[in-house]
Amino acid sequence: MNFIRRVGLTRWIIISMVVGIFIGVLFPEGSQDLRVISNVFLRLIKCLLVPLIFSTLVVGIAGHGDDLKSVGRLALKSIIYFEIVTTLALVIGLAAVNVMEPGKGVQLPAPDPNVDKPVAQKVTFSGIIEHLAPQSFFAAAAANDVLQVVVFAILFGVSMTQARGPGKKVVLRFFEGVTEIMFKFVGIVMLFAPFGIGAAMAYTVGDSGLGILVNLGKLVLTLYIGLIVFCVVVLWPAAIWARMPVGTFLKALRAPIVLAFSTTSSDAAMPQAIEKMQELGVPKRIVSFVMPLGYSFNLDGSTLHLAVASIFVSQAAGVDLSLGQQLAIMLTLMLTSKGMAGVPRASQVVLAGTLASFGLPLEGVVIIMGVDELMDMARTTVNLVGNCLATAVVGRWEGEFPPVRGDAAEASMEPKI
Repeated sequence: MNFIRRVGLTRWIIISMVVGIFIGVLFPEGSQDLRVISNVFLRLIKCLLVPLIFSTLVVGIAGHGDDLKSVGRLALKSIIYFEIVTTLALVIGLAAVNVMEPGKGVQLPAPDPNVDKPVAQKVTFSGIIEHLAPQSFFAAAAANDVLQVVVFAILFGVSMTQARGPGKKVVLRFFEGVTEIMFKFVGIVMLFAPFGIGAAMAYTVGDSGLGILVNLGKLVLTLYIGLIVFCVVVLWPAAIWARMPVGTFLKALRAPIVLAFSTTSSDAAMPQAIEKMQELGVPKRIVSFVMPLGYSFNLDGSTLHLAVASIFVSQAAGVDLSLGQQLAIMLTLMLTSKGMAGVPRASQVVLAGTLASFGLPLEGVVIIMGVDELMDMARTTVNLVGNCLATAVVGRWEGEFPPVRGDAAEASMEPKI
């Protein structure tokens, strides 16, 4: 038992993926019987979608209600920056996946032999606007229509910020409890991940052959290229505008970056990152507000990954999406990616909800999770770096972050209170 605990979930997922590949190669016919295990894992993922997304969004909005009123200008500038940067991340992700087409040649297992291949619905601007309004929250929840659930959650959270009296605190504490419990739920479900992922890899390799692994490697390469382009085209100019020397910035964040990359959890690195940004001269009040807010609204790496993964699944499923349909997916991701905590593999929950909303097969999620560890390391690191840089950008926008150049960086390496 001690050995099992020491190995850890991440390594077990990698081990199960390798074992699944061998099973698929050695026993291609018998591996098809393992599909039931991956199906159970998918059902567990689907059942936690609505309560997790709803509770995290409500707490993310209502929990910052008082702060948004007391420092409204700071909050507005932060959210504007977050939206611009995450939108650019989505655009870069969509461009990368459309150019490299990593999903071409991947054969996903059919959800059911009696179900036709998924076909993307024709999307119009008026249809998107109309679809935003849920006729019934329970109907949207039952159908796993995450977009409508998100809209309801946003309205509910905003309404809570305007409420007064003890009732507001009771409801907020209730959803804080639900959020905590749902992340524990995710943790329990993820304990089953090695079995689900191993079974999915065995079934996929047994059904499609080893050639599919080449495409999964292409998916990882697509994500890494997209993240590199994002850092060079978006984050680097933002650092220049904020007058933050890139070398000094990365040197100061070296330890948090290593922690985020190795644990695939940006939350684990956040306390140390907050300290380092204050040492770099960003005022404490800005760091303590922008950083936590960014972990709900500014997950750059995860957002770019969601764009790549969504179109990858559509390509693998043989669903030809028009530009308008891809923009509709981008709009959905802009909403569903908000409020998700920076915990390992939480983005897979958002991905599953987005795919379900557009009628794309969830089997793609399980296949992606076979190489998700390699992708999670990179996107988590970008999440961390993006949020740290956001504090400097907002500080500069507020006129409270002084330019740091050359040797002057060392003089500013003390906490600002």
